[in-house]
Amino acid sequence: MATIIELIQDDARRYFPNDKGKRLLLRILAELILCRYPNFCFQVYLRLASKMNVCYYLAKLKHRRLLKKYSLQIWPSTQIGGGLYIGHYSGTIVHPKTIIGKNCSLSQFTTIGSNKNTPAIIGNNVYIGPSVCIVEDVRIGDNAIIGAGAVVTKDIPDNAVAAGVPAKVISIRTYEPT
Repeated sequence: MATIIELIQDDARRYFPNDKGKRLLLRILAELILCRYPNFCFQVYLRLASKMNVCYYLAKLKHRRLLKKYSLQIWPSTQIGGGLYIGHYSGTIVHPKTIIGKNCSLSQFTTIGSNKNTPAIIGNNVYIGPSVCIVEDVRIGDNAIIGAGAVVTKDIPDNAVAAGVPAKVISIRTYEPT
């Protein structure tokens, strides 16, 4: 299990790929002060509010404030792997029991919800396009791409590209890790 600091560093590497080592840490601190990337700033407070630590209560307060300010509804109880990237910070809603893998990208107006408290499980390296709705107990496989405006109601396999209403697999990519 990764520590909060490791998760924040993984997230920061997605936003600032050219910064490494001490420069990355300085960049994280600068972003918390200046908040030039509101989605990254939100994520740092989300991570800090997810587990008891020195900054827990302050982070929880700041997270609640940013939740309303940026119209993001991602709760600290959500299980999110390192390297989350929120492309635009407007209108994203994620059910608190959703499980999101490593290096996932969420676009604006994404909704991951459930009426039965059985939300989606999203694999690693998944890209979710703008205005996507993921409904109920579905599994999205590793390295999948969900096209803009899709409504996902059934499982999406690994390496698949899915689009449409309801979402259908339109191709399977041959994926070779780098």
